[in-house]
Amino acid sequence: MESPKNPSVRFPEIAGQLRDEVLSGRYGVEGRMPSEAQLVRRFGVSRPTVARALRVLADEGLVERRAGSGTFARKAPKEGPASKLLALLVPGLGNTEIFQHICGEIASLARMHDYGLVWGGSDQPQGDPDLSLRQAEQLCRQFIERKVAGVFFAPRELVKGKEEANRAMAEMLRESGIPVVLLDRDLAAFPSRSDFDLVGIDNVAGGFLLAEHLLKLGCTRIHFVARPLSAPTVEARIAGVREALARWKVKPDPNWIHIGEMEDRKFLRSLTGPLRPEAYVCANDHTAALLSRELHRCHIRVPNEVRVVGFDDVKFATLVSPALTTIQQPCREIALTAFRTMMDRLSDASHPACHLSLAPRLVVRDSCGAYVRHEKPAASEYSFAS
Repeated sequence: MESPKNPSVRFPEIAGQLRDEVLSGRYGVEGRMPSEAQLVRRFGVSRPTVARALRVLADEGLVERRAGSGTFARKAPKEGPASKLLALLVPGLGNTEIFQHICGEIASLARMHDYGLVWGGSDQPQGDPDLSLRQAEQLCRQFIERKVAGVFFAPRELVKGKEEANRAMAEMLRESGIPVVLLDRDLAAFPSRSDFDLVGIDNVAGGFLLAEHLLKLGCTRIHFVARPLSAPTVEARIAGVREALARWKVKPDPNWIHIGEMEDRKFLRSLTGPLRPEAYVCANDHTAALLSRELHRCHIRVPNEVRVVGFDDVKFATLVSPALTTIQQPCREIALTAFRTMMDRLSDASHPACHLSLAPRLVVRDSCGAYVRHEKPAASEYSFAS
């Protein structure tokens, strides 16, 4: 059976296998497909995972789900010069919560505007990043063959050679006349900008908000923690923290930026040793949760002895103890803005590339120590206009 840690991680793989079977005509004229129970047994996964894979095919217009009758294969939407088919290229989709939300919203918008949607993600483990990149390149070729109208692309991170691979995939699509809208992050290293449309959050503002909040709570020794080969958005968050320190005339500690793997014991010891700062700003909630767990193992209390904040406001940010102070990603708004950007690009391919940054929102919970220092809790959210 599938891993309980991430029960839906296999749905792109299952959708891919079923897609190939539908397109090959395996289910004949009638088109009746196996029941969900039969697919659960076949793939060794849960029923919600099978249902999710079937929804992907339904969004693409390849299957029809009839209440009380089952699921039936049908021909893919006809594609001509004016294709009504869009695509999502999101390597690691099953492992990234914010992209699952963003892509789900884009799928709903596509249905509302009579577009089919092809999902492309990779559920390969982190131990085989090259395979994930090769699969993404293969997906690009499939999108070109199917003549999709446009592609929403979240560039790959955390793997060597990601910049070259991401650029090659985006250029492959553009040279085939397929518009690309980048989700969340750019192809180019911060602060450079590529010449593709980009929709995401204002990461500099987000980093600024987190650091300023900690400064207002009395912290002056603030450090930053991230993984190697992170997306350009992380460099933007670091820039925001640096700007807040400068505004408050606080000189950062030497080596205040820590880049390392959270599975590396030596790296973790450097974060939990006696020279630790007053507060850690983490590149994302996952890193913040792992750091909080390690501090707990070392009998270092969060937030009493050190404060920890994250970024993204994913589901488990409220489930870890203490709950994480973080920056919320406005997933629905990102999806809506990205879809509008794609529609604009399809209607006029000549207008200049745009970079649309949505305003971040600070969500204050226990991990920053706001409620330890004050009898009356601080305001629960702030806005920072981009």
